[in-house]
Amino acid sequence: MRQLIDLATWPRREHFEFFGQFDEPFFGLVAEVDCTRARDEARRRGVPFFLYYLYHAVQAANAVPEFRHRIEQGQVVAYDRVHASATIGRPDRTFSFSFIEQQDALVDFVAGAQAEIAAIQATTGLGLSERTARPDVLHCSAIPWVKFTGLTHARSFQFPDSAPKISFGQVHPAGAAQLMPVAVNVHHALADGYHVGQFLEQFQRRLAGESSAQG
Repeated sequence: MRQLIDLATWPRREHFEFFGQFDEPFFGLVAEVDCTRARDEARRRGVPFFLYYLYHAVQAANAVPEFRHRIEQGQVVAYDRVHASATIGRPDRTFSFSFIEQQDALVDFVAGAQAEIAAIQATTGLGLSERTARPDVLHCSAIPWVKFTGLTHARSFQFPDSAPKISFGQVHPAGAAQLMPVAVNVHHALADGYHVGQFLEQFQRRLAGESSAQG
């Protein structure tokens, strides 16, 4: 479900009009999150760590209204919930786009994700479709081989894209903690650094087990 935002009364109207004219309206930043407890919890539950943190990232994004806003045909719409379109790797080192539906419970999210991953392993190509290119998704990717400190994305300026892009890097030790870099890129007509900070705070709290929505 989605609803149209009334630009006449929307506090971000001028921000939308200003940044919406940019050739490159996306901005991004990289921050580290502490995933020490999250790795232990994923192991305890028998859940792949990738799916465990992806679930919490999707939940965190849904908790920030600006991460559910999209630009469609020049209008701003607010979705009730957004899902994950994550890149899924194959043994031959190619990858496919996916569609993983947001679920309230971790067990349901993991079941849906594992079914999607199994289907992708039986295919070739990028998996481009209306399903994987839905506007109500977060574009997610994992780069677990690299402890990156910066990240850019390939973009077609002709494609009207306004979905947030979230990338996860290599987990690495920092004293007794395990840290993971997270790159977040958002459309500046829809969100600012404050909203990215809200997402990262929500994500960190969930990884630390401070949310009761553990599934």
